Amino acid sequence: MRGPGRMETQRVTEYPTPRQSAARPTGGGAGTAAPAAGRAAGRADAAHAALPDPRDEPGASDLTAVPQDVPAPPQDVPVPDAGHPPRTGHARPAGGDEPAGRSRPAVPDPADGSAAPGAAGHPGGDERVERERRGGDRLRFVGAATRRIARGVDLDETVLGLCRASVPAFSDAILVYLRDPLPVGDERPAGPFLLRLRRTDRLPDYAAPVPSDADPSDTGEFPLPLLASPPEDVVSGTPELIEVRGGGPLAEVLRGVRPVFGDAPTAREALPELLGPVREIPPGRRAVLAPLRGRRRVIGAAVFLRRPDRAAFEGDDLLVAAQLATHTALGVDKAVLYGREAYIADELQRTMLPDELPQPTGVTLASRYLPAAETARVGGDWYDAIPLPGGRVALVVGDVMGHSMTSAAIMGQLRTTAQTLAGLDLPPQEVLHHLDEQAQRLGSDRMATCLYAVYDPVAHRIVVANAGHPPPVMLHRDGHAEVLRIPAGAPIGVGGVDFEAVELDAPAGATLLLYTDGLVESRHRDVWTGIEHLREKLTETAGLTRPDTPPPLEPLCDEVLDILGPGDRDDDIALLAARFDGIPPSDVAYWYLDPRAQTARQARRLARRALERWELDDLTDSVELLVSEVVTNAVRYAERPITLRLLRTDTLRCEVGDDVPQLPRLRQARATDEGGRGLYLVNRLARRWGATRLSTGKVVWFELALP
Repeated sequence: MRGPGRMETQRVTEYPTPRQSAARPTGGGAGTAAPAAGRAAGRADAAHAALPDPRDEPGASDLTAVPQDVPAPPQDVPVPDAGHPPRTGHARPAGGDEPAGRSRPAVPDPADGSAAPGAAGHPGGDERVERERRGGDRLRFVGAATRRIARGVDLDETVLGLCRASVPAFSDAILVYLRDPLPVGDERPAGPFLLRLRRTDRLPDYAAPVPSDADPSDTGEFPLPLLASPPEDVVSGTPELIEVRGGGPLAEVLRGVRPVFGDAPTAREALPELLGPVREIPPGRRAVLAPLRGRRRVIGAAVFLRRPDRAAFEGDDLLVAAQLATHTALGVDKAVLYGREAYIADELQRTMLPDELPQPTGVTLASRYLPAAETARVGGDWYDAIPLPGGRVALVVGDVMGHSMTSAAIMGQLRTTAQTLAGLDLPPQEVLHHLDEQAQRLGSDRMATCLYAVYDPVAHRIVVANAGHPPPVMLHRDGHAEVLRIPAGAPIGVGGVDFEAVELDAPAGATLLLYTDGLVESRHRDVWTGIEHLREKLTETAGLTRPDTPPPLEPLCDEVLDILGPGDRDDDIALLAARFDGIPPSDVAYWYLDPRAQTARQARRLARRALERWELDDLTDSVELLVSEVVTNAVRYAERPITLRLLRTDTLRCEVGDDVPQLPRLRQARATDEGGRGLYLVNRLARRWGATRLSTGKVVWFELALP
């Protein structure tokens, strides 16, 4: 995931020209004005006459009454520009009495002698009505815009909400700058004050003005000639990264927090510093520079631009810009904090699960993990695959109750405990018993389910123990899928219960699926219905391949996850699939040897014969030397017969087992020492080596690369 301080290149959105539509009548007597007067009043700002009305915004009824029969326009922030003069044009009928497209003036025009009934006999009544209308429009616009900004969760959504709310309702273009990198919480920014252009939105270079000779019923679009300094030229020529000089005009405006017009003395020098000196700034009050101040510091700036053919910003528009900037800055702060928390959650979950699965001999592994939801990225589900002595592998899947940081922490401790117990080569039921004790030590309410299985590729057997977990499903080579009958057992953390292990066949080519209950259980189905659905899905998937050919493991995992329908996933999901390949008996050589002085010579002879049978004569000298050293150490301390086993897979593996639990350690022998050099030779000649403690003693092993 992207870190909280990472920035992206800016994106530019050009809005298509909306269809022509005038503002609905407001105030008494609006329907009595002549159509000709409406056309004359609408030409001054016809390019923006198609902007939607804020009164159609859901939730705007708390600010002003809105006729219920007026349909809502499609725009998300349906508010006209607060800086526009009264508009007329192709108005929609307010109550259905007039034909669609008939022109009606939004505000009575004193030139034609008409007057609102409430304003008759009162000088300045029209100005008061217009002033109240604009004030209501601004309130509705701010309410709708702030609601849209507040809907954003991440950084991009918040900035996009500001841009879409502002263009075209409030401005023709907008540029949003944010600090790079963005400070998080109480962090103090280090290094220079850099602003990066995060996003720009603008209108295209055409709009929909109404020519003087246009038919009032005509709703067509008319091209707007290119302007001398359109906002898109300013946008396209703006540098992406700007360093704010300390004590400079831009720094002074940002410290002032309040928005300023583009023709203000400080802004006249600050805007070229921000936008670049080669671009011409729109003249007059057609630019507003608004600092974005978060909870503790300035985190960016927004520039609102209008075309020269549009009414300039007014004094009250600074209040609107301040509200937009404040809500955007707080939203950015919130998004950055959310991004950091999401990043921490992702990192925690990632470190709690295996980075990559091991590739043990005789088995192929694949896994999947899905969080419960985007807002719940951490949970208690885990899976693991642990190589064991003798080419065996332990397969583990578990589920801690809950979807919180606490659940993830408990899961991490149980997973670590399971790895430690697996390293001791304890039987599966003993591993679950110790996990149960560990869960009780962590707290009285630490509940979890777990399934622990050990696969032996030489014997083609698997030993499974269960602690309240859904049973695994085995897909056989012939395409038949079955739910393994395993004693359920009690969940981990209950205490005072015994766990039972069963041993089952694991034929070559079979696939074992271990999963958590999130895969099979949801609010729409119970666990056993989901398990049966999973079994049927596996059978169906196996039928798509050739007979006696198991399906590929990675696509099989994806197909299994497809049983989740839309809205079915209520819990996080851990899935571990194991394809049993096994090791053929012809690639295994196994002997029991008595601990005698002649045992080392006997071991060399047996190893040499096995290598001759496998046509690995090039390894004979190295194997004889290393086998002699390891067997000699085992015979020296063992009281019972020792074991010698050779495995031929992608490497040659040699294992020597005895009944002494003490593990050998590599040490540097002194010149006067008679011994202590055997493991040194093993360490130098073998590709890998190690020692593992067993319940009956230990195993020392080494591997050599095949020629």
